[in-house]
Amino acid sequence: MNTQAANTARAPIASPLSALSPTTLDDSGKLLIRVTVGFLVLLHGIFKLSAGVGFIGGMLAKAGLPGGLAYLVYVGEIVAPLLMIAGVFTRAAAAVVVINMLVAFGLVHMADLFAMTKQGGWALELQGLYLFGALTVVLLGAGRFSVGGVKGRWN
Repeated sequence: MNTQAANTARAPIASPLSALSPTTLDDSGKLLIRVTVGFLVLLHGIFKLSAGVGFIGGMLAKAGLPGGLAYLVYVGEIVAPLLMIAGVFTRAAAAVVVINMLVAFGLVHMADLFAMTKQGGWALELQGLYLFGALTVVLLGAGRFSVGGVKGRWN
């Protein structure tokens, strides 16, 4: 066996990502997660602007809570996602989305909390991705590709 050929150092394969610093990659990942979660939650808020929040008020009343709290969904699904997308008060905005999702779990989705789909997935995987995606933004912050920048107190 030719041991010299086996011990010859090989040049690493160049990757387009190898030119980027780990910090740039981290900040790019933070940008991607906060914009994606923010945008997807915002779409639900835009729908509620046109459809209204009457059905949420009914669920709140059924749970013994004031129906007027339903208007807070606009904060959790419009204001907070816009702040997340821009990267302003990002951690606080993402925390509002987390609270919004926890309330949605409690009011709407408790029956499916441990349910599986016919394909073997969690019945609440979309809501779970919103919840845990927003929680990830709370933990990681906005990164430097944000209006608030990395030095912002809540970013």
